[in-house]
Formats: sequence, structure tokens, C-alpha cells
Amino acid sequence: MKDTIRQLIQQALANLTTAGVLPEGLSPAIQVENTKDKTHGDFASNIAMMLAKPAGMKPRDLAEQLIAALPADAAISKVEIAGPGFLNFYQDNQALAQRLEVALADAALNVRKVGPAQRVVVDLSAPNLAKEMHVGHLRSTIIGDGVARVLEFLGDEVIRQNHVGDWGTQFGMLLAYMQENPAAADSELSDLENFYRAAKKRFDESPEFAERARELVVQLQAGDAECLRLWTRFNDISLSHCQALYDRLGVKLSMADVKGESAYNDDLANVVADLKAKGLLSESDGAQCVFMDEFKNAEGNPLPLIVQKAGGGYLYATTDLAATRYRANVLKADRALYFVDQRQALHFQMVFSAARLAGFVPASMQLEHMGFGTMNGADGRPFKTRDGGTVKLVDLINEAEERAYSLVKSKNPELDEAELRQIANAVGVSAVKYADLSKHRASDYSFNFELMLSFEGNTAPYLLYAYTRVASVFRKLGKDFSEVDGQIRLEAAQEIDLATKLAQFGEVLNNVADKGTPHILCTYLYDLAGLFSSFYEHCPILGADDQATQQSRLRLAALSGRTLKQGLELLGLRTLERM
Repeated sequence: MKDTIRQLIQQALANLTTAGVLPEGLSPAIQVENTKDKTHGDFASNIAMMLAKPAGMKPRDLAEQLIAALPADAAISKVEIAGPGFLNFYQDNQALAQRLEVALADAALNVRKVGPAQRVVVDLSAPNLAKEMHVGHLRSTIIGDGVARVLEFLGDEVIRQNHVGDWGTQFGMLLAYMQENPAAADSELSDLENFYRAAKKRFDESPEFAERARELVVQLQAGDAECLRLWTRFNDISLSHCQALYDRLGVKLSMADVKGESAYNDDLANVVADLKAKGLLSESDGAQCVFMDEFKNAEGNPLPLIVQKAGGGYLYATTDLAATRYRANVLKADRALYFVDQRQALHFQMVFSAARLAGFVPASMQLEHMGFGTMNGADGRPFKTRDGGTVKLVDLINEAEERAYSLVKSKNPELDEAELRQIANAVGVSAVKYADLSKHRASDYSFNFELMLSFEGNTAPYLLYAYTRVASVFRKLGKDFSEVDGQIRLEAAQEIDLATKLAQFGEVLNNVADKGTPHILCTYLYDLAGLFSSFYEHCPILGADDQATQQSRLRLAALSGRTLKQGLELLGLRTLERM
């Protein structure tokens, strides 16, 4: 609807420019917002106040001219001037009902992408294979997954890239330990963290071991067959651990999406050579660096993007530059989204700038760092175990499911064990994911089991229950959402409010896709669930006064259920028919 209004305003501006009321060459960003007070209409625009000065008119006078120049549209019942010059638009309820009918008849709920479809690379998760996945990997994994799902739903071709840490000096240490303890390695690799800790202990205690580890790194990078065999074996085991967690989390990542640091190893020397050929390299303390005018430290001195160490080794920046051109030239991406910790913001700004200067990516390609904050405990400090260690992701999921099991069992003691476990697993994992997804990714957030498992407030249990409430209406009827006749009629205030929110689904998803912010979808679903609850309480469905009203309300309920279900699935949450 906002797009429709923007187009109407654009046409009015063109008409006024032709008539000489507005000067030529104006190209304002037309803003249309939802009104907070429905007595002031459904949508509002400040366009008259924006253009009053260049038009040489008072805002209210220009607003009158704009209303007169607006083309008629069946979706708008009237337009009024409010306050200093706001244009308030009132939607036509019959036209709104028709829009919902179109959504009901469409498998994709009449949601379409604004703009052309793109090939989008989504860089997400990226754990270090030398260690078990921990809570620090959770945000990249589930935020990236949510955005990727939305992009796919809107029609983009999404290419997931799991840029795992599978290369570097720590692997020499691990290979040395595998060589030294082949029998122990078989059993200890089941606990990667302990395996890594034992290897690190040997590295710190034994100079001979440390020297052998460094030699093995060189051999590995040179392509030694035995080193590669051990390295491949280790990575396969580590990746299988990761995959098991992805499956439990319901994240759409597979082994085929893995494109680790090692994949770019053969191109690193080429990256440095190409930067040199472009005249972009400078030597600083023996290291090869790219200096760019826009990046300076607090003293105003240029900051280096180091691509090769004095000893000849390469860095993350080199690998990331190699990845940019692979994604541009091989994957043919129009857009690349990097879901990486906010603390890496400067690094990616510099990498993206260097990639453009070097011509590694075309000018048209969008490179976007989708940074996120840290996960803290309930005390606001970094989330740790009681002894101060890093919380393993598997332990977190296990605890979430057990807490959810106790909660669900206390509310439904009559359910058999198998169903209890099924519901608890869905609720536990959804609660962990939703608590994160519902916060703006750029902010830190505090992890709290009690809050995230509550059936009140903006939580997964509340939304999952809201969906089951809709499903229960149709279960009583013995019908599916699709098996409802009649036409939607919008008469009661609660019907109109619910319908207005349902019509915003496409706009919300386009917003998520544009900004990489799933919390917008979470807020929308929470608001939708609240409006459905109000509609359910004030507008009897099965007990409606007549058949036509019952069918209309059933159709509204069906669209609410389908929208809730689709929205939750796009967030990677599994819905339940009952809880």
C-alpha cells in the first residue's frame, strides 16, 4: 500500500511540475508512514512540508494543491490535511478486503520482491574447525539463515557460503598431535575441545613439538600428501559436528555450502601480485600493505590493510580479498552479505574498498557487512560457563530443550512422552533462536532462559501458541485453512486492524531483505499475534451471527494462520499444531 501511495504522490508532483506550481528538477525521497492514531487515517506523508520551501509556498497550501493533483485510486477512500501540512490517507476497506482475497488465493501470500531478482551470496556461520562450535557462532548462523530464507522467498537466488576456519598455524599443532597420538586421536576427536586443549598443552610444554607443528604447517601449505590426509580427516570430523548442530537448529546449511579459508589458498599469491600490478601495495616494516585515504587512525595517519607479513605469510585480509573476487567472478553475485561480528566492521570496510580499487569486483556489486553485537549473560557480561569457559552450542541447545520439556510437561501432563519431547525440542530451539532474532542484530543482548521461555511477551512460545490458537479453530471444524468459502468483509474495528496488518507482510519482508534485519519480521509477527488475539476475543468466529460473517472471519483467521506460519518458518522456527 505504501508503494501505491508513493506512486500517487509521485504522479501528483509530476502534474504540479507540469503546471508550473513546482520547479523542475525536484526528486525528493517520498516518505509514507503508518499512522499511530487511526483517527488520522492509515498512512501519512510529510511531502508537503519537505517541498514547501523550494515551492515558495506554505506547507498547508502546497498540501491542498497536492490533494487536488492526486490521481483517483480505488484503494484510497479519502485524503486529508493534518497539522502543519501532513497528508493523511484513508484506505478503502473494500479494496483492502480484496487485497487479502488475492493473498489468500496465492501460495506466496501475494508477496513479491520490490525490484529485480538478484544472485545473493550470504556468508554465514563460519566456525573455526579447530574447536567445537560455541555460543559465539550462534548469531551469525541464525541471523544469516533468517535473512537467506527471506531473500529466497522473495525470489532471489541465494548462494550460502560457510567460510569456515580450516587453515592456519593452529592446524600444524593439531596435525603434530595426531601424528604423535594416532590411537588416542581416534577417541579424543569426539570431543574437539579436549583434543585441541591437549594439543595446545603439548605445544606450550615442548619446544620440539612446537617446532614440528610449524614444519607441518609449511608442509600442509605446500600440499604434502600425508599432511593433507590428516588435515582432511580432522576437518571431516569437525564439519560433521557442525552439521549435527545445524540440523538441530533447523538451519539451512549443508556440507555443500562449505567454502573455507583453505579454498582460497592457491589464489593468495595472485591477490598480492595483482594488487602490486595495480600500484596499490606499499611496504611497511617489511609487510605488504594497501593504504587508502579514507582510513586513518586517531592521529590522522593512514591505516594499513596488511595482505602479506614480513615473513611472507598471508592474513585474513588476503583470504577475504580472494573470496570477494571468487564471489564476483565465479559465483556471479550481484550482492554479497557478510554476517560477521560487528567488531570486524573496519576490517570489512577496508577489504571492500581495496577490492573495488583493485577491480576484483564490479562497481555494480553490493558488498555489505551485516555486523552483530555480542551475546551476554543475564548480568550483562559476556556469556560464559560457571567456571568462566566458553559455552558450547550443543550444551546450550540441550539445556534449552530440557527446560522447555519441564515447562511443557507442567502445562500438559496428559501428553505422552514422545509428543512431549517433540514439542519441547521445537519450543526449546525456537526460544533460543527467537530471543536472538527479535533483537536488532547490531545491538548486544542478554541471554535469559526464563524470559525466552515465557508464554508472555515477544517470545517464541507466545508466537507458537498464537499459531496453535488459529489452528485449533480449524481443527474444531475439521477443515484446512484452504477449505473456507465466502468473502472477506471488514466491518468491526478489530477486523480492520487485523486486515491492515496482514496487508503489510510483503512490505515487512522486503525491508528485512534490504537491511538484513530479521527483528523487523519478529516485531511484525508479535503485533500480528496480538491483533489476532483481539479479533478472536471481540469477533466470534464459529459463534458468528450469520453464515456470511462466519465465513468472512474464518477467511481472516486462515490468512492470519498462514501468515504467522510463513513468517515463523522464514525465521527458521518450526510451528506446532498444538502445544
